[in-house]
Amino acid sequence: MSARPFPEPIDTLRRILDLIGRAGLDRGDVLRVEGEGGLAFASGPAVAEVEALLRGDRPNTHAGRGDQVVERIRLLRRTRLKAAEDGGRRTYPLAEIAASAGTSAQRLDRVLKAGRAPNLDHEAEIAGLFGEGIEFLTDPPAKALHRVLQQIHTDLLVRLLEDSGTAGVPAPAPGCDMDTVACQAARALADVPEDTAQPLVPLIESVVGLPR
Repeated sequence: MSARPFPEPIDTLRRILDLIGRAGLDRGDVLRVEGEGGLAFASGPAVAEVEALLRGDRPNTHAGRGDQVVERIRLLRRTRLKAAEDGGRRTYPLAEIAASAGTSAQRLDRVLKAGRAPNLDHEAEIAGLFGEGIEFLTDPPAKALHRVLQQIHTDLLVRLLEDSGTAGVPAPAPGCDMDTVACQAARALADVPEDTAQPLVPLIESVVGLPR
């Protein structure tokens, strides 16, 4: 069975830019690539890969699955720091990462240095330690970025629906609050399969009068 298709990041980006314009927001604030909380931080691919995908290009990378998983584990360790007793933040010790996966620090160190991905169970546990799902480690760059852009799109859509009302929209049925229904539908987009969500997006966007 083939995997479900997902939109190219550039297609999701165009929808986000429509919403940014309507909300009067700054693109640089919403779509910052670098730094903590930026698109590369949130999705996993390198900054150059994210920038290429936002231009509609495919990154020129030939990293295998093992190399990708190892690099993203290293990214998580560099960027998701542990709160320390002195109020600062520290890198997670390799022993603690290994323990979360049910393996030894020595074994995990050998695996990472060899550029091999841990087994799937270990990957899931390691990602979970850093507050991420296994897809953070395993999704290819385009899918990883799309996942983050989709959440940004949903958040912006809900914000517009909550802030701007539904002027010009036909009256809802008695007992049905159009704003509430549309907001709930928008929030639900992230929790349904992509092929189910795609036809719903234009309908929800039409509630706030986005151009088709």
